[in-house]
Amino acid sequence: MANLRSIGPVMLVGAGKMGMALATGWLEAGLPPTNLVLVEPKPSEETKAFAAEYDLKIYDHAVGLLPNVLVLAVKPQVIDEVMASLVPVIGPQTLVVSIAAGISLARLAKGTGTDRMVRSMPNTPAQIGKGVTGVVAGAGVDQDGRSAAEALLSAAGLVVWFDEEGDLDAVTAVSGSGPAYVFNLVEALAAAGVAQGLDEHVAMVLARQTVIGSAALLEADAAPASVLRQNVTSPNGTTAAALNVLMGEDGLTPLMDRAVDAARKRSEELGRG
Repeated sequence: MANLRSIGPVMLVGAGKMGMALATGWLEAGLPPTNLVLVEPKPSEETKAFAAEYDLKIYDHAVGLLPNVLVLAVKPQVIDEVMASLVPVIGPQTLVVSIAAGISLARLAKGTGTDRMVRSMPNTPAQIGKGVTGVVAGAGVDQDGRSAAEALLSAAGLVVWFDEEGDLDAVTAVSGSGPAYVFNLVEALAAAGVAQGLDEHVAMVLARQTVIGSAALLEADAAPASVLRQNVTSPNGTTAAALNVLMGEDGLTPLMDRAVDAARKRSEELGRG
């Protein structure tokens, strides 16, 4: 894996929450602030504070520097316009790393004029270094390029490489959108607690901490999730009664299948433009 101290100029286009999460990880992992260029026409107060902390200037458009790595962290809805504005700063040595959901390598290559392109799909836990990012490389990316992308993306968490680009639509549906599913589970669990007579605040505290603790246990214990589930479940006990509902014919698994399938189809639609 490449050393962030020697990776060369990195231009981050899009300094929103995900862009700032990545940038924070890079700087903490050793990327010199002098090697980071921020491009954001409408910076938030948080972005301004981040820039001030590291003595960085925020540009409202791409500057004349030809970066070694250009990271596209903009919304898919505006990416074509943004890519057109970046062509003058993309040199033959520039590796382009996109985190825009659903935007294909072919569309990225057409918009930027280079096939030194890495398409990735991180998720929001990257904001605290606990993310997981699915990655696929374009035809023009050599081992050095893969190493540079790995160094940058791993600053936000686990990186998983794929050979087939089509897999990223499923990655988007599972891990990219997945945090929202977990947050909705917390909401639903808390609402169920309220329905059973608990105070609303107490129900939310119980639901939140249950998911937080369960996630920490998953991280600490290498056993499969099915084994951890079984460890909680006593025969004919309360958990078993609940799982008879959740694991029933119309339970969580078919519901999650439909949800993930809907997200995957939407990712494919975004990729077609």
